Amino acid sequence: MRVRRRARRALAPPDGNRPRRDPRRERDPDATIEPLIEVGPTGRPRRDPRRIRREAMTAATGRLRLDRSGRSGAGTAAGAPAAHAVAAGPAITRIEDPAFWIVVVPDYEAGRLSSHDRDVFGAARKLADRDGGGVVAVVFEPGEDPGPAGADRLIRFDDPGYVGYAPAHRATAIEALIAELAPRHLLFADTLVAGGDIGRRVAAARHVTPATRVHRLRVDEVVSRGDGARSDYTRTPPRVLLLAPECEDPIAPDRCHEARPVAPPAVDIGDGDGGIRDLGLLPIDPGAVPLAEADFVLSAGNGVTDWDAFHALARALGAAEGGSRVVCDAGLMPRERQIGASGTLIEARCYLAFGISGAPQHLQGIARCEKVVAVNTDLHAEMVKRGDLSAIKDAQEVMPALTRLLEAQARDT
Repeated sequence: MRVRRRARRALAPPDGNRPRRDPRRERDPDATIEPLIEVGPTGRPRRDPRRIRREAMTAATGRLRLDRSGRSGAGTAAGAPAAHAVAAGPAITRIEDPAFWIVVVPDYEAGRLSSHDRDVFGAARKLADRDGGGVVAVVFEPGEDPGPAGADRLIRFDDPGYVGYAPAHRATAIEALIAELAPRHLLFADTLVAGGDIGRRVAAARHVTPATRVHRLRVDEVVSRGDGARSDYTRTPPRVLLLAPECEDPIAPDRCHEARPVAPPAVDIGDGDGGIRDLGLLPIDPGAVPLAEADFVLSAGNGVTDWDAFHALARALGAAEGGSRVVCDAGLMPRERQIGASGTLIEARCYLAFGISGAPQHLQGIARCEKVVAVNTDLHAEMVKRGDLSAIKDAQEVMPALTRLLEAQARDT
């Protein structure tokens, strides 16, 4: 009786809410053109896995090419060629006639924007975007395009007198720029030998009190740290702002501004040296550099056993040495060389990690490093996933080989 009742229900004509299925038509790929995803009688999307499978078959090889991103469903007709997504760059934002200017003077060391510089540009965009302003980047050497960082205009002073450590000459150039643009604010990275020095010189020449070590910024308020980093001072934003790292987030990576080159104003810096002569960089022991200030860090984890090879490679690279918590807990490296949330947060341009698995606390310590290179025997280690470049190899084999290569290059030069 149960079988007969099921048969009668299957043969009964459909009511107004239940569509009848046609199995023959479903099996025929050439019957009609239907979407891969349609709306069912209940209003919910319904997928046809057989048709999706047929559409995924390539004509050339007859093999499946599945799109698991979910982009090939609704609105795609059977028999139509699959649309290939083209990864386009971000649209360039152009501001032709801004209401005012915000001037940013990045450190721009060796023609590259540091993470601190990008934070300063993020703060400049915050000040400029609310009232329709524009951001001007002022640099003194060729290098990286500041457009992706948020600059609408680019002014480059290319006189040889600005090269190297020349804070007096650079401050003179910025004074000429202020006379021409009358910017609402001037922003500098509050660093020891670049933005911090120049920004204070400009503020003194303008007879204004700058906001220094700014770590929190709004359009109508800034918070500066002082009194030996024990106190915060709140004030309205002055004309000259010297910003601490992480004062503001950089602009989103899908956003890019024009950075249109503009001719600099004429500046007469004279023949003098402004009382300062740049005698070049002094040689320094990389091991004496604090990790937080090191540009190149060579780090060891539990996977390093040949410590002689590790120290030899650090000397050949001229890199500061660091280590994971496991290494420092074992007494193999001093505690001040520990990298991570419970150690030192670093901002190196290059971080080379040997035998480090990549615990969350350690990854937090290298979050602001520009480039990470990982050497590990575990393909699935978190450090390998974090690395911009990774080598799946034993550290004890890679370290001496790399040292020999560096020594050979040094002999050739």
